[in-house]
Amino acid sequence: MPIRQLSETMINQIAAGEVIERPASVVKELVENALDAGASRVEIVTAGGGLNLIRVTDDGFGIPQQELALAIARHCTSKLADNIHDIRSLGFRGEALPSIGSVARLSIRSRTATGDAAAEIGIEGGRVSAVKPAAANRGTTVEVRDLFFATPARLKFMKGERAESSATSDVVKRIAIAFPAVRFTLAGSDRATLELPATDDSAEGRLRRVAQVMGAEFPDNSIAIDASRDGVHLTGHVSIPSFTRANALQQYAYVNGRPVRDKLIAGAIRGAFADVLPRDRHAVTVLFLTLDPATVDVNVHPAKADVRFRDPGLVRGLIVGAIREALANAGIRAATSGAVGMMAAFRPGAASYAHAGPANGHRSYDAAYHASGFAGFDRSPQRPLDMGFDGAGFGENDQAAFDSGPLASADARAGTAEAAETLLGTALGAARAQVHENYIVAQTRDSLVIVDQHAAHERLVYEALKNALHSRAVPSQMLLLPEIVDLPEEDAERLAMHSETLARFGLGVERFGPGAVAVRETPSMLGETNVQQLVRDLADEIADNDTVETLKERLDKIAATMACHGSVRSGRLLKPEEMNALLRQMEATPGSGTCNHGRPTYIELKLADIERLFGRR
Repeated sequence: MPIRQLSETMINQIAAGEVIERPASVVKELVENALDAGASRVEIVTAGGGLNLIRVTDDGFGIPQQELALAIARHCTSKLADNIHDIRSLGFRGEALPSIGSVARLSIRSRTATGDAAAEIGIEGGRVSAVKPAAANRGTTVEVRDLFFATPARLKFMKGERAESSATSDVVKRIAIAFPAVRFTLAGSDRATLELPATDDSAEGRLRRVAQVMGAEFPDNSIAIDASRDGVHLTGHVSIPSFTRANALQQYAYVNGRPVRDKLIAGAIRGAFADVLPRDRHAVTVLFLTLDPATVDVNVHPAKADVRFRDPGLVRGLIVGAIREALANAGIRAATSGAVGMMAAFRPGAASYAHAGPANGHRSYDAAYHASGFAGFDRSPQRPLDMGFDGAGFGENDQAAFDSGPLASADARAGTAEAAETLLGTALGAARAQVHENYIVAQTRDSLVIVDQHAAHERLVYEALKNALHSRAVPSQMLLLPEIVDLPEEDAERLAMHSETLARFGLGVERFGPGAVAVRETPSMLGETNVQQLVRDLADEIADNDTVETLKERLDKIAATMACHGSVRSGRLLKPEEMNALLRQMEATPGSGTCNHGRPTYIELKLADIERLFGRR
């Protein structure tokens, strides 16, 4: 077949294959156009999951009548001048509207603030109709009907109406977080409406918008992030370690206001939470990166969801460092979900309700109950809670362990009472009892705290081991014979550049010819390890992120295992002073709200919640 020029319609349909993946992609492009036009109100209506109808209406600047034909022409845009490295808008490629028009029936009706009337233009399967007068208020309405009617093969790849509607809702929420001053509404054929009222651009306004999207419980279980490094500014909120989700769908990231799904940012979030979350749980995050547009490439893919940073190591280091510092400075906090699970477990009939599970799709209260550390209690509504009167906590013999000798003088008892009153004002309060030989019951001025002594001490030992591990060089063991690892030359060069950092972690690496490295020492903590695999993993990570976190994470996992075996075991009776000492150490240790495996170390129940259980409120 001879070489020939493709038709404009065919070119647009090829472009549509990259830009328009599903109805949610159309909504994303049209909403971004509305925001670039200065809209303060964006209304989206869909039918058939967006395959039958998508209508986006805004109150932005509008499109002049004489520019409507250009708006649907390929590579025509008002958002980009002559510098591709200075992109300050969401859209800039000039591909979305002609791509949509090549596979659907598209109409655009628009009116500017100074225009006497509105004008409308249509495009159906690539065929453009003439511009004609229309009636409309200021702004633009874009209507897309019968998506992919011109390319019916694409329809076979669409999911059900509910799945497509859910994807559209996710896109709108993701964009809305970055624009709190804009009001968004989304209405579908299932009569469900998403309404996100406008707030403002202040920190409080942004947090209110985040709460609209992610739920009212997120602000109470989050920590603010604000850090800068070498011209890169990071703000936002991350959840406390005990507030997690089963997937990463509630991790939102923005680069200069643009919603992105970037592997580097996702990896940095995982790294920051690596030793405070279970392996199958994910943090909830909303992060905003602001940097010079010239230092980030957003022109990587037509969908504009991927970005490339000029200095990925800087960005990753900033995210990991800022989150870890915020977690350390936040002090000890318990997730409010733990108290909710406890309240549900204590209510009459909780057992049958918990096993049935809530109808709204959230994790069952039964799961929350066991995660909160109360699996040892009998929740049956037919019998009272077994608090251990047979020798498991409150028995006479066990209470003898708390005896501290003869009664002190009146002055000494007064001093003790004063000290106890002081402890009530601390985060975890004063220890009052130990039940089931594992749970410390403490009291603050306004709450009841129950601590899992093994999980709590496990975290304390782990943090002490980590501090010792990273405050000095890691002990290494010399190999009898150096291990030669063959690598691509560029990987060998990267490892050689990081040899000093690797040596600090106990790994001695040096160049061995153009395409290999020689390993002479390995960290003693690793014991017998697969040196070849370790070195190749490190080379891959350095290539991706310019870091050597893989080795550090392996050492941290070993420290976590050592901490698990070296901590206070369940079943050990503690004296009052030991329990209070443990509570004070928890308050002073970053991340002590969860154990090394991500389970909560304590649950806090406010006095007001307890009074509600007894009908006092």
